[in-house]
Amino acid sequence: MITTICRREHFNAAHRVFKPEWDNEKNLSVFGKCANPNYHGHNYELVVKLTGEVDKSTGYLIDLKEVSSVVNDEIIEAFDHKNLNLDCPEFRDLIPSAENIAYVIWHKLRTKFNENLSLEIELYETPRNWVVYAGK
Repeated sequence: MITTICRREHFNAAHRVFKPEWDNEKNLSVFGKCANPNYHGHNYELVVKLTGEVDKSTGYLIDLKEVSSVVNDEIIEAFDHKNLNLDCPEFRDLIPSAENIAYVIWHKLRTKFNENLSLEIELYETPRNWVVYAGK
């Protein structure tokens, strides 16, 4: 039986979407309010989805306590109540757009789960704006 399990987590983080080599006028014209020089924050909702074959002996795809622990250690501890631009080395040379945050999260988690499990990330920046990344 193939199934997908999902774990929802939450973290708060500030960021600024901008290119340092551009002046403020160009950043504002491309990124709008997201380029605010004083940063801005989001209450991110993260959904981690793992898909694979259920173990017949346990009835589990993976123990959700393990998923919770990995997501907490790798993502929540790293990003919660942080300024992604200033506090997180993953974004020193990478614009912390929702797309790039999802990409970084996927890569941080991919090495922590069995390679037989497919991994997909949903990252909600707002209730109406989110990205989905599955490593493609």
